[in-house]
Amino acid sequence: MNTTYDTPDRPDFLRLQYAFAAHIRDPEHNPPPENVDARRMKIYCELFYNNVEGFMASTYPVLRSVIPDRRWHAMIRDYYAKHQSHTPLFPEMPREFLKYLEYERETEADDPLFLLELAHYEWVELALSILDEKADDKVFVIPENEDELLAGVPVVSPLVWVLGYHFPVHKISADYQPKTPGDQMTYLIVYRDSRDEIHFMETNPLTARLLQRLIHNHTNADCKNGREFLEQIASELNSLRPDTVISAGCAIFTSFMEKGILLGVRP
Repeated sequence: MNTTYDTPDRPDFLRLQYAFAAHIRDPEHNPPPENVDARRMKIYCELFYNNVEGFMASTYPVLRSVIPDRRWHAMIRDYYAKHQSHTPLFPEMPREFLKYLEYERETEADDPLFLLELAHYEWVELALSILDEKADDKVFVIPENEDELLAGVPVVSPLVWVLGYHFPVHKISADYQPKTPGDQMTYLIVYRDSRDEIHFMETNPLTARLLQRLIHNHTNADCKNGREFLEQIASELNSLRPDTVISAGCAIFTSFMEKGILLGVRP
């Protein structure tokens, strides 16, 4: 980004600050400010860049491992020079990088097709770890048995996301880089437990869809209790008996309760 900062309407100290910042962001296209020692300026440039690059590498370790060094540093340099962040918060920087990848960076011919999905998958862990959401424990109770579980409205933790990807992003590594999307979507449930630990769980399309609908159900004014919810699912699956669906659904609810995906039920 070639920054215009040397305008007569700005005081000298502001022009110096703009020149300083512009050179640090993009030293190739912006000259260093006058009367500043070149050795000192070089130290600042390396310090700032290394901080940004190191933080991105630690947030996106798999992406870093599958992108060759030269291309990785060129990508970080381009992001650092061109992207205008909309937050001063350091933990939000990886989200800004994700925006850059999605909306600003020009795709290169040798980019892996999974690049954006892999970046999103890796960002999710940080995003959920700092998400400031808490459930109101006054609006739900812990069911003591299956009857109570089905009689109440299942309450999904606000720290649960359902994700769908065209590539098996959770399996990608330096040794495994698929060239084409999978035959089926990859569905992952990611959640933060009571100890603030992040978990990723691969699931099937039916369970992913069920959890999506549970999230919508418990926030909907016209919500259904667990039994009504599963009966509705059964009516949509004409090939299965209602009691079979309710039994299988109850087992899924119980598993979700054990993991903290479901917090309890509302009367």
